[in-house]
Amino acid sequence: MSGARISICQVCAVGFTYRKFLEPLCLAQAQAGYAVHVVYSGASAADAGPAAGGLRFHPVPIARSSSPLALARATWGLLRLFRRERFTVVHVHTPVAAIAARLAAALTRTPVVIYTAHGFYFHEGMAAPVRWLHIASEWLLAQLTTLLLTQSAEDAELARRLRFKPASRICAIGNGVEAARFGPATDQRRLVARERFGLAPGATVLGVVARQVAEKGYLELFEAFAQLAPRHPSLQLLICGSRLASDHASPVDQQLQQLMARYPAQVIDAGGIDQVEIAYDAMDLFCLPSWREGMPRTIIEAMMSGLPVVATDIRGSREEVLPAVTGLLVPVRDAPALARALEQLIADPALRQRYGQAGRERALALYDESRVIALQLQLLQQTLQRARLL
Repeated sequence: MSGARISICQVCAVGFTYRKFLEPLCLAQAQAGYAVHVVYSGASAADAGPAAGGLRFHPVPIARSSSPLALARATWGLLRLFRRERFTVVHVHTPVAAIAARLAAALTRTPVVIYTAHGFYFHEGMAAPVRWLHIASEWLLAQLTTLLLTQSAEDAELARRLRFKPASRICAIGNGVEAARFGPATDQRRLVARERFGLAPGATVLGVVARQVAEKGYLELFEAFAQLAPRHPSLQLLICGSRLASDHASPVDQQLQQLMARYPAQVIDAGGIDQVEIAYDAMDLFCLPSWREGMPRTIIEAMMSGLPVVATDIRGSREEVLPAVTGLLVPVRDAPALARALEQLIADPALRQRYGQAGRERALALYDESRVIALQLQLLQQTLQRARLL
């Protein structure tokens, strides 16, 4: 079978995931000669065409819900599609889509099934019975998977230790961003960006880019900011992100409104923005105090932009941030510790600059998106050759 005849179906739950994370890989696979199909809720055949790089789109409702009925509907929709198209490779992403698509692929005897774990759902903070239930589910689904990819090396090592697959079928691919898109802001870019968001030119700007849900650590960030704001009147908080309609995690709307009412001149909610690089231009330091992550792209973006980073000591984030080199790590859900780490950087511009420069050097060396895509193309080819499909 030639590369031109091999079809790949990339499956995720929502268009946000495709547009933010998967599109460069899909385009690269199409350019390499594969027939690439994309599935997510709300996809449309109208999305295809020359402007889409030759990709074909298929709408299958995939609710971000653990409801058995919702999962059954998604599995049935994917089963019908897989039977009709007979894909050579099904590549799955995001928890619910990964379950439904792997079940459908097994039922249709899809030759190759690849799963990219953008961060295992189970984590250290879970109650042990719940955590082990999720681990058991991942193990069972891994038996329906040809190749297991993780973004963080720690997730890959954990998957090997838990024997999800033989070690040769597990690989950490890392994460990356378009290096040319991000860089340290010039004075002029900083002024323009701050004017856009209504920030004071001489303020110290603390920024976060994340969906507005509790698991991103917003409540701890709000509490930490409330401790710091009275001591640092020139401190401003720039929040970039919105809440997806499909999000089930607890919203933070009420707490954000209370914080903005208390500090109307210091807290700016920019909502979701497409040109996120402009937001980084406005910042002096970046914070992501999440409870769990895969390998967060926003930390990489901030590092590429020359910003020091304060993050939580969790899988993925601690792989990206080197403590006392590119930023600081704090315990999960610990607002006082977060406030102390942020204050250390707020009070020391020279330290911010040193961490930011080291972070950019690290990001350029390790987190260029082109390298991540090249590795995935190589692994795809090796997997197809092993399956005697090339």
